[in-house]
Amino acid sequence: MKFSEMPYKRVTWEEMGAEIKKYCGQFAQAETAEAQYQVYKEYSDYVDVCATQIILASIRHGSYMDDAFYEAENDYYDEIMPLVSNAQMELSKLLAASPHRAYFEEKLGRMALANIEMSLKAYDEKIIGLAQEENALSSRYSKLIAGIKVDWDGEELNLSLLRKYMMDQDREVRRKACVKMDEALGKVGAQLDEIYDLMVKNRTEQAKKLGYENYVPLGYLRMQRSCYDQKKVEAFRKQVKQFLVPLAEKMHEERRKTLGLDKLHFCDELVHLPQGDPAPIGTMEEIMQNGLKMYSELSPETAEFFNFMMENELFDVEGRKNKQAGGYMTFLPVYKAPFIYANFNGTSGDTDVLTHECGHAFQGYVCRDAEVGALREITMETAEIHSMSMEFFTEKWMELFYGDRAEEYRKVHLEEAIYFIPYGCMVDEFQHIVYANPDMSPAERRAVWTMLEREYKPHLDYAGCPFFEAGGYWQRQGHIFGSPFYYIDYCLAQTCALGFKVKMDEDFESAWKQYLDLCRAGGKDFEEALECAGLPSPFAQGTMEKIVGGLTL
Repeated sequence: MKFSEMPYKRVTWEEMGAEIKKYCGQFAQAETAEAQYQVYKEYSDYVDVCATQIILASIRHGSYMDDAFYEAENDYYDEIMPLVSNAQMELSKLLAASPHRAYFEEKLGRMALANIEMSLKAYDEKIIGLAQEENALSSRYSKLIAGIKVDWDGEELNLSLLRKYMMDQDREVRRKACVKMDEALGKVGAQLDEIYDLMVKNRTEQAKKLGYENYVPLGYLRMQRSCYDQKKVEAFRKQVKQFLVPLAEKMHEERRKTLGLDKLHFCDELVHLPQGDPAPIGTMEEIMQNGLKMYSELSPETAEFFNFMMENELFDVEGRKNKQAGGYMTFLPVYKAPFIYANFNGTSGDTDVLTHECGHAFQGYVCRDAEVGALREITMETAEIHSMSMEFFTEKWMELFYGDRAEEYRKVHLEEAIYFIPYGCMVDEFQHIVYANPDMSPAERRAVWTMLEREYKPHLDYAGCPFFEAGGYWQRQGHIFGSPFYYIDYCLAQTCALGFKVKMDEDFESAWKQYLDLCRAGGKDFEEALECAGLPSPFAQGTMEKIVGGLTL
C-alpha cells in the first residue's frame, strides 16, 4: 500500500491496556507450550497493529511539525507509552517464568529471551511518571532544534539546510555558516542546558528507584546489551585512541596540506578538497532514479527491495522548513514496509540516504516475513553494520551520482568513516562521565566535552565560534538527548563496516554473500550476528590494529 493511502486511527490506552490484559490472562491459562506460543503470536500481531499506527503518527508529525493534529497525537503517545510498556511487562514476566522456556527459546532465539529479562530489569510501574516526563523532554528538545531558523541572505534555513553552506568550496562561506550555527545554538543554549539537566536528573532518579547506583547500568539494559558490558566498551575506546586517533590526525594533517591552509578551523571540518567536496548531480527525482538503477544492478534482492520502496512511496527525503531535522529508517509492521525519512540538502548526505538508510531498510525488508516481531529484532549495533557497510558496497555505482568526481567521493567517504569513530567514541565517553556524575553543572559538562575533544580530535579550532569554543557543540548531537548510550553502536558498526571494506576489496562477491547472511540474521545478538558474517569482534584485542593495517588509503 502506498504510504499516502495508509489510514491512521489513534490507538488509545484504554484499548491497548484492555487487550494486553486479555492476552496476559490467556497466556497464564494456556497449559501447553504450543498453546502459550499461539497466544504470544496473537499478542505480537496485535502489538504490530498498534505500533504501525503510532509510527504513522510519528512520521507524519516529523514531516510537518506545524501540523496541529499530528503534534497532538505525538504528545498523546508520549504520555501513554510508559503505561503501555508497564502493561507489556506483565506478559514478559509470564513468558520469563513459563515452564516452557526452552520451547520459547527454540522458537524465538536466545536473544529474544535475554531481551525480555533485561526489559524486566529496566522497567517498573513505579517509574511511569518519570518515563512520561522523559518522553516530554525528548519531544521538547526535538521541537526546539526543529524550530531554530537561520537567516541566510534573506532565506530562512533550518540547521539541516544550513549544512550545505558549511561544506561550500568558499572558505568564507563556510566560516559564515559555522558562525551562524554557533550563534543559533548559543541563543537557545540555556534552554538546551535546562532540558539536558532535567533529563540527566530524571534518568538518574529512574535508575535509583530501580535499585541502580546511576543511569549507566540502566542505560545498558535499555539498549539491550546482552553480550558486552561497560568494560568491553572502555577497552574498545582504548583501541580507538591507540590506533585510530593517530591515523585520523595524520589524515587531518594531510587534508590541511591538500586544502593549502596554515591551520585547520572548525569551518574546514566537512571539507576535504580545495575545489570543494563532490556534491551529487541532478534533482531529488533524478537522484532517486539513479538509486533505482544502482540497486537493480547490485543484486536481485536489492532490486526487489528498492522497487517496493519506490512503488509504495516509502521515502520522504525532501528538505522542508517545517520538517524535523535528521534522518532515519523505521518499519511499519502491518504493511511489512520499511520507511525512510531524510532531509535532502544538496550535499553528499543526500546519497547517504540511498546507502546508509537503505542499508537499514534492506535488512528490514529481508526479514519482513518473520513469524513474530521478535524474529525481526536486531541489536542496535548490528543494525548500524547493515547501514554503514551498504555505504561501501554501493561505492561502485557512485559515477551515477557524482560523474567524473566519483573517485573523489570514494576517497572522502573512506576518510569520513575513519574520522567518525573517534568522534563517536567521544560522544559515548562524554555520556558515561555525565551519568556517573549526574550533579555536574552545565559549565562542568562543557568542560568535560572540551577535554574529550583534545583527546579524540586535537586538531579542532573553534576560534570565532564562542559557543562551540566553550564546549557547546555536543548540544547539536540529538542522540545525547534522546538516545543515551546509542552512539557507540555507530562506532562498533563502523569498525565492522571497515572490516567488510577490507573483505570486499579482496573479493566483492564473497563479501556480499556474507553481508546477506548478516541481514538475514534477525533474532541474533551482536556476537552471533558477527559470526554469521564472518567478522571479528571489535572488542577483541588486535581487531582495530588489523583493520587499520588492511585499509587501502
